[in-house]
Amino acid sequence: MEQTGIPPGVRPALRSPPPDALQAYAAAEGLARSSPDLSARMTLTLAQRRWLARAFAVAGPVALVLPQLPVATFMLLAPPVFLAIVLFRLLLVIVARMPRRATGGPDTATPLLPVYTILIALKDEAACIPQLAHAMTMMDYPDNLLDLKLIVEAADHDTRMAIEAAAWPANTELLTVPPGRPQTKPRALNYGLARAQGAYVVVYDAEDRPHPGQMKAAIDVFNRSGPQTVCLQAPLVGVPAQGGWLARQWAQEYAIQFGLIVPALARLGLPIALGGTSNHFRRTPLVEAGGWDAWNVTEDADLGLRLARLGHRVGTIASPTLEAPPEEGRIWLSQRSRWLKGYVQTWCVQMRRGSRADGRLGPAAQASVQLTLGAAILSALAHGLWAVWCAACLIDPSLRLGPSGTVLLALSLGVAIFTAALAPGPSGWRRLADIATMPLYWPLQSLAMVRALWSLARTPHYWAKTPHV
Repeated sequence: MEQTGIPPGVRPALRSPPPDALQAYAAAEGLARSSPDLSARMTLTLAQRRWLARAFAVAGPVALVLPQLPVATFMLLAPPVFLAIVLFRLLLVIVARMPRRATGGPDTATPLLPVYTILIALKDEAACIPQLAHAMTMMDYPDNLLDLKLIVEAADHDTRMAIEAAAWPANTELLTVPPGRPQTKPRALNYGLARAQGAYVVVYDAEDRPHPGQMKAAIDVFNRSGPQTVCLQAPLVGVPAQGGWLARQWAQEYAIQFGLIVPALARLGLPIALGGTSNHFRRTPLVEAGGWDAWNVTEDADLGLRLARLGHRVGTIASPTLEAPPEEGRIWLSQRSRWLKGYVQTWCVQMRRGSRADGRLGPAAQASVQLTLGAAILSALAHGLWAVWCAACLIDPSLRLGPSGTVLLALSLGVAIFTAALAPGPSGWRRLADIATMPLYWPLQSLAMVRALWSLARTPHYWAKTPHV
């Protein structure tokens, strides 16, 4: 890493500007006020609530008069819907594994590097600060061109003290978000974005271990891409600390998502629901898009799809970020229920009729959203019930899956095994065991969905914090 002239052993003082209440208000309400149809501040708009009321007003009496009709309708529609999801996933895997056309090697001359802002929202992360500080000091980027923003909540004194005790790059700023609603990661990121100095912005989490050359890799790809590419997603790699089965399944999910699905969507120019970290942005389009929705608990997925609605593209880079999967069931359930709650929020926003200013996805892009984001929601709803039904058919000989159910089960299992086998990751007997036991992991999504829907109904904007150690 390039040095800045600071004598060895001397720790540069952290800049810590006073909290700005007006800036905090804008961080929370900016998108919700400028483009309310693009914000999850209201889960369902008045038009959506009216549509649902009319649907139930018709469906209720019909179900009373013809009680077998809802079941018959589901049995008619479910097979083609799930078949489309499985085949689309297979298509993405094939696209991801197709050889890429060479774009030429890197220039021998060192490119002119711009100022790069790093945004890290921190809440109850005192234990992660030493590792985070080490990761940031190891980044292969000139210190004088780094603009590091560490963003903490006003009441989080332990994290603040840990930050002040650590050594950081020279241009590091400790920002305190004033108390207010909602107390979410996207609100904190918007607060930091308002003070960003860089032409490019990247988001990291407290537990992240990004590859030191990731920002330079992003600059290189941005320089080779057209101006429509305003965001790049780095692959997130789960590295289980204790090696438990649940953590390994989580890591396998990430390998599939960021090693196959996201790169394939990027190659096809289709909308991408971003991961929560290691997103690199051109700052100006990010600001013009409204930043993050402070009221959406999966602000990453929402922002990726909103960028697509506005005519922008999301690309990928190969430089990875290592993350630690949740090892305990209760932590996994809390995190996954927040994700699913946010997916439902994001889906509701996507289903609103966009104005000309808000943008609107084309037919292919809209279909892709339904077969990725919509499929994640639908699968979480169905996995548990489907597992119970399959188990019942095995126990009771009088019950049958039927021809369509048997074919769909075989096809979905086959595509899942094929996908997991092609995903990046270590080889060996343990991986084979993880692939073989994937069907046992899927029904857990339904438990998380039940909790997600309950939370969405009672506390839609509550952010279930994932603890890290």
